Amino acid sequence: MKNNKRITINDIAKLAGVSKSTTSLVLNGRSKEYRVSDETRDRIIALASEHNYQPSFHARSLRSTRSHTIGLVVPEMTNHGFALISRELEMLCREAGLQLLIACTDENPGQEMMAVNSLVQRQVDGLIVASSQLNDGEYQKINARLPVVQMDRLIGESALPLVITDSIASTCALVENVARQHPDEFYFLGGQPRISPTRDRLSGFQQGLQQAGVECRPEWILNGHYLPSSGYEMIAQLCAQLGRPPKAVFTAACGLLEGVLRYLNQHQLMDSDIHLCSFDDHYLFDCLPLKIDTIAQDCQGLARHSFEMITALIAETPLAQNQLILPGQIHWRHPGSKALNEQH
Repeated sequence: MKNNKRITINDIAKLAGVSKSTTSLVLNGRSKEYRVSDETRDRIIALASEHNYQPSFHARSLRSTRSHTIGLVVPEMTNHGFALISRELEMLCREAGLQLLIACTDENPGQEMMAVNSLVQRQVDGLIVASSQLNDGEYQKINARLPVVQMDRLIGESALPLVITDSIASTCALVENVARQHPDEFYFLGGQPRISPTRDRLSGFQQGLQQAGVECRPEWILNGHYLPSSGYEMIAQLCAQLGRPPKAVFTAACGLLEGVLRYLNQHQLMDSDIHLCSFDDHYLFDCLPLKIDTIAQDCQGLARHSFEMITALIAETPLAQNQLILPGQIHWRHPGSKALNEQH
């Protein structure tokens, strides 16, 4: 056999001196069922191993009604949380003998549907989506043909299966603590108001202020998009407006916080008295001289439960629950926050 030639099941059958159907039965683990002799079975398996035979993925798909692939739709792969979720999902798929196809949307609804349609054309068995859509009309159409699971984001008031973090409760608890330390000035830097993460985290922010007895001023709420450049622009705007860094800032995502830190570092403000807190966590925050209180999502849990939901739906198994809301975990790093949290 030539080294650069992909060996086929026909090649294995010729080398073993048996039919293609017998070889197929052995390589698919059905030799006992069809009474293939142990000697023949062992010879075929040894030859397949010796020549590093790999079954054709497309042939496998043609023999069944499934492609053994799952589609994942996320806004961006540079986001730390989505990167962790994607990695965990890829590992779960690999262990289950499935392939994960990932499409990024850049928070663009039009681009999102182009990516989704491409995945559907590739005949994925199911979709896991972190969507930027305002309603689930298109996904309901797709769900009539193949299952769709919402992950990390709720599309409007959709009833499609959902796995999400309870960002309202965790944001409320964190903000209440920080607001008691800075009742006169506390800014919210968010992403697009139309998507559920911004709405939920803003709701948690407002509830946290209310529980701390602080009135939320309209000028405290700023929104952009979930990229570092947007965080940079918003903190630059605040510093220019105030003539100093704001006393307290909550960023609604890790990307926004990255932009804030970049601005503070470039303008030698890392040792200022600003109290930063954020939704999303990163292990590098433990290494910074500026102590930042954060909310960590259970990325492993989001991936695992999404995977369990989509594989159950593909197998046409009823779900134990249609919506799963996971708690966020607050990491207290700022000395004032730690002390106040211990008092309560």
